[in-house]
Amino acid sequence: MQPIRSVIDVGSETFLSNDKAYRDLVSTLNERMQWAIDGGPGRERSIERHLGRGKVMVRKRIDMVIDVDSPFVEFSTLSGWGQYDNTVPGAGIVTGIGLVHGVPYVFIANDATVKGGSLVPMAIKKHVRAQDIAAENGLGVIYLVDSGGAFLPLQDEIFPDKDHFGGSFYRQARLSAQGLPQLSVVLGGCTAGGAYVPALSDEVIMVEGIGRIFLGGPPIVKAALGEIISPDELGGAEVHTTTSGVSDYRVGSEEEAYGLLRDICLATNQRKITDRQPWADWDEPEPPLYKPEELYGIVSADDRVPFDAVEIVARLVDGSRFRSFKPEWGSSIVCGFARIWGHLTGIIANNGIIFSDSALKATHFIELCEQRRIPLIFLQNTSGYMVGSDSEAAGIAKHGAKMVAAVANATVPKYTVLIGGSYGAGNYGMCGRGFNPRFLYAWPNSRIATMAAATAETVLTDIRLGGLKGDDTTEEEIAAIRAEIRHQYETQSDPYHATSRLWDDGLIDPIQTRDVLGLSLALAARQDEPAAGPGLVYRM
Repeated sequence: MQPIRSVIDVGSETFLSNDKAYRDLVSTLNERMQWAIDGGPGRERSIERHLGRGKVMVRKRIDMVIDVDSPFVEFSTLSGWGQYDNTVPGAGIVTGIGLVHGVPYVFIANDATVKGGSLVPMAIKKHVRAQDIAAENGLGVIYLVDSGGAFLPLQDEIFPDKDHFGGSFYRQARLSAQGLPQLSVVLGGCTAGGAYVPALSDEVIMVEGIGRIFLGGPPIVKAALGEIISPDELGGAEVHTTTSGVSDYRVGSEEEAYGLLRDICLATNQRKITDRQPWADWDEPEPPLYKPEELYGIVSADDRVPFDAVEIVARLVDGSRFRSFKPEWGSSIVCGFARIWGHLTGIIANNGIIFSDSALKATHFIELCEQRRIPLIFLQNTSGYMVGSDSEAAGIAKHGAKMVAAVANATVPKYTVLIGGSYGAGNYGMCGRGFNPRFLYAWPNSRIATMAAATAETVLTDIRLGGLKGDDTTEEEIAAIRAEIRHQYETQSDPYHATSRLWDDGLIDPIQTRDVLGLSLALAARQDEPAAGPGLVYRM
């Protein structure tokens, strides 16, 4: 593979203007990430009470478990942003992947300083998403439980449906049955449905004095039976470790609990992050030839102005080496082979609108990667498939459908990064959330919607006006309709609106992309080869 020769002038006015605009985006992202971690104003009393009980903050708990100086990749830090009156930072739960003795585990940890650890709807969605990541990547799960259970005022959005609270129990039981360890440390209340998280675990540690498990707490017991009992007498560590057997170990402090947890992990017989299997083609990694920070100046500050996907690839892949597939055909999609942190990958990246030839090129390339068992990476920046009489006559609907079908049927690991626009069916053809990529990350300049705000303003205004009776609609009324539609689409396509609802696994700084993808690929490489599908046939 030959290195990409970048043509970017890093001293040009355009580059410097883009760079400044993107650094502002990253600054906003960092500020909002810190808000989610700190919890914003009004949380101080909850934190004070939490620490006053001798407890440790949620992210410090994770740090005390994972290997020293090892990374923790947190998912969906900004989940819940703008929802629940912004009173539930991070949806009150922290999820991610960390290493314990070199073995990757998914962590699901309640933040008891947010509504006492009670689970709002987005917390359930985040919990379930973390379990799905564990299942697909063959990872055990560590639960750091400190939760009051479901947030009852929103019970109809939490309790009865397929991916609600019960879905998390279903997944936990299935993960355990697959030999993926389910380990719990009980650090606070586990009430009602929350009691089943430790009860369904393979091994349970309870911290004396703060850890409690009961299906019905003291108020319920009093109301139902007239029995007056303290929380520790009802479901404390001593009861459940020495009498009921719900807990396997009792410890006197959080520090002791995490030391014991690390000892338990030594005997779980799980593959380390470096245990690459023969099917995964790997070589010694090398850094890109170009600085990752240059991504800031390449991405256009004006999202109507395109940027070259090849220049993005040059700053993500090993040695900036890239073997382009069909480089002289279907130029609105870039396809080719490269390595990221030593892992051989197939990369599909948009250069704008997807035409028929580009769709067929991508379909062909996806099938090559499926045949050769090479993981796929999709870099999305598209307004969708081309419209118009010429495109329809050329069969864009069928050619786009072939690409969509190829993505849906590819069994190799798939990963998606939204580096720009993600509009219409282009989101599907480029492996959007609905097509189950193993991970989907987004940059803070990204946008996702059925169409761009400007397009929606024109289309929906015409439709709205067509439905109005009479011809007496004033210019002011038309302007108000346009403004309403534009505001709706600009708001709903905003990356923070998307990440709040877990349409991605997290907003990331572009310069983190290479490392995040490298870890994601390493998780797949330690697994047995994914079973191949029935095979696809490429047809022009």
